[in-house]
Amino acid sequence: MIPPATATPRSPDPTGAAHDRVYRALRTRIMHGELAPGESLTLRGIGKLFGVSMTPAREAVRRLVAEGALSLSSSGRVATPALTNERIEELASLRAMLEPELASRALPRAHFALIDRLESINAGVSQMVARHDASGYIRMNLEFHRTLYLRAQAPAILAMTETVWLQLGPTMRALYGRLRRTEPPYHHKLILAALRAGDEPGLRLAVRTDVTQGLRLLKG
Repeated sequence: MIPPATATPRSPDPTGAAHDRVYRALRTRIMHGELAPGESLTLRGIGKLFGVSMTPAREAVRRLVAEGALSLSSSGRVATPALTNERIEELASLRAMLEPELASRALPRAHFALIDRLESINAGVSQMVARHDASGYIRMNLEFHRTLYLRAQAPAILAMTETVWLQLGPTMRALYGRLRRTEPPYHHKLILAALRAGDEPGLRLAVRTDVTQGLRLLKG
């Protein structure tokens, strides 16, 4: 009788763990608009910020460049993307396609507890607006959308959407300054009303307008 196979203990990979930690933390900062468009980064600076060596910093940057969250010039300069009008339009169009679809798929599972949760998050958005906290506003706004979209049970579409958010993070920070927002997004109220009413066309329209209207104000 052949004995069952036993798993071979694997030694810890501190470099790999460090690289993943840096990648996730830096990715979150970029997505939430904590870095301005065109802001330069250095591997040494990233390593110092997160307390790691150059190797995990380099690997984290490599992954973020592949996702479009950072750009890498031929001279080796790493920076957050400064998007052209054409690129903003392209990403806005992607949001207009992906996010109404996610919202539509989420609608049959939009129970009262979810709507209450979205109301609570939207109150947090209002608080960030009152504090003039651009990064906090972006973070809470994305949480509002992600909480709804998770109910769609469409992980591939959501992953694509989050990649778009990631590429737009620094630009959303610039947009916040342009809008000088004093109130939470008006279309969040329409999204919530459509969810309560089970109104799929109204929901799709509210989401599409919410995620594209502001971005297109940046073009000029």
